[in-house]
Amino acid sequence: MLKHSNLIEKCLESKSIFTGKLLHVLCDKVVLPNGRESTREYIKHPGASVVIPYLNDKRVLLIRQFRYPVNRVMIELPAGKIDPDESPENTIKRELEEETGYTSDNIINLCAIHTSVGYSDELLHLFWAYDLKACVKKPDYDENIELLPMNINDAMEMIYSGEITDAKSIIGLFWADKIINNRQFSKRVLK
Repeated sequence: MLKHSNLIEKCLESKSIFTGKLLHVLCDKVVLPNGRESTREYIKHPGASVVIPYLNDKRVLLIRQFRYPVNRVMIELPAGKIDPDESPENTIKRELEEETGYTSDNIINLCAIHTSVGYSDELLHLFWAYDLKACVKKPDYDENIELLPMNINDAMEMIYSGEITDAKSIIGLFWADKIINNRQFSKRVLK
């Protein structure tokens, strides 16, 4: 018997609403655990990877870029969608080079993050990269990115003041703060 089977909803019918280059929107008719029917609108996403590039001396490498859906310039950790037949680690190696002009042979998988379980199946894979090596930056043709090296304590202040509002970056920076400023935690996570 499935754990928590009393909470599971079952799909009766699934209808595709929109299929784009990145997202697939669906509307499903479901039966609830109590036997009633309802609908669930949601987005299928290929998944993505996000990286905390550690520059040493308590500094991480953030990026600044315009994000059309929120119509503002955002400060974020580098990230990108997982291409078909690509592993999350290979995605982040590619994105690190494209967006920052760095590579690393030292990449550690920290955790997975479901970004918005109420309406999307998107899963982000969070990585820590250190011993960065400079290379040629290879941005996508439609990306305009500025590099923003920052002390972790300053980055945390930007979260607390509301300057950094991107969820993946907030989660990643809390991990970075713990790794950089807590030796015990760092030893446990980066072994």
